[in-house]
This record gives sequence, C-alpha cells and structure tokens, in this order.
Amino acid sequence: MRTAYLLLRHELRLLASLLMWLTRRTHGVGGGRGFGYARGQGAVMFGFAFVCVVETVTMSVLLRGYPALHRVVLVLDAYTVVFIVALHAASVVRPHVLDAGSLRIRRAVHVDLRIPLHQIGTVRRELRTTHDRVEGQLDVPVGSQTAITLELTAPVTHFTFLGRRRDDIRLVRFHADDADTLVHEIRALTRARSIPSPPLPDRPG
Repeated sequence: MRTAYLLLRHELRLLASLLMWLTRRTHGVGGGRGFGYARGQGAVMFGFAFVCVVETVTMSVLLRGYPALHRVVLVLDAYTVVFIVALHAASVVRPHVLDAGSLRIRRAVHVDLRIPLHQIGTVRRELRTTHDRVEGQLDVPVGSQTAITLELTAPVTHFTFLGRRRDDIRLVRFHADDADTLVHEIRALTRARSIPSPPLPDRPG
C-alpha cells in the first residue's frame, strides 16, 4: 500500500513539474541560489520522446483493424511521451539550491537531500564517470557522471525513492552544470577545505 502511494505521489510530482516547466517557474529555490544539472541530458531525453512518437505512429498504422487495442496502445504511448518530457522538466525546475544554511542536492523528483553547511568538511571538483555502491556514500549522477565530491564531518539522512531510510551518508558525489562556480560558492560559505582530486581509475581496455 505504501509503495503504491509513493508511486502515485511520484507521478503527481512529475506532472506538477511539467506544469511548472511550461510556465517557467522553479521549485524550492526561495532566497537561495539555484544550480542546474540537466543541461547535458536534454538532447537524450527528447531523443527518447521522439522515438516514442515514431513508435506511436507506427503502432497506429499496424493496429488500424483493432480499434479497442489501438486506443489502449495510443493512450499508453502518449503517456510515455508525457512521462519522459516530465522527467526532464522535473530536473530543470528542481535545481540544486545553495543558501546561507544548507546545500540542497536534487535529481528530478527522485533525490532531495539537504546538507547543513557546517557539516561539509571538504569539497572538491572531481569528474567521475564510474560509481560503485559503497556503504555511507551517495552518488547522484546525471548522464552517468558526477562533478563534485563532498566529504561530511557528520552523517546525514537520505530517503530513497521508495522511502528506505539511510542514516549513514558521509560522502556525496553529484553533478552540476556549473560545477566550478558551485564549488567556489560552497567554499565561500563554509570552511570546507580543498584537497586534490584522486586520479580516475583506468578504463578497461
């Protein structure tokens, strides 16, 4: 029952994000500064949407003799297109937010993590394209990459998409379109130290 509720809430938040995107509004920025992260995924998302549109047209031709089935498939295909566009819209209207007291890291409607600035121990610009599941670590990639790494002085709590609670997050990696500026602003608001980024692991041949 709880899972069904969370899925329904997810769908409604996506549709609300689509409406906000169409009306050029943002969510939850308030008096802080928003930092986008969706720039690199737009072309891919709309490419998926275009493929779905082509599939819809193709199925309309193939199912002309089956009106009931045609209507069902048409509705499903149309909703899929709306869903994909809404995912991108949610990423655009829900940016990361930095204010005087916290850093809010988001990804569409799936991730929403607030980190008090006084708990940020180190911050560095670090491009990573591979991420392993590690206890105490949260990766929030966009297009399979992260650009900023935060090491925290105390753990923060993160709730997963289906509501599972994680109280052990001490290292966070996430993406931002203007990562250099965000790192600079975090350092300006905190005493976070800058440490050299470790080299990326060699890719297998």
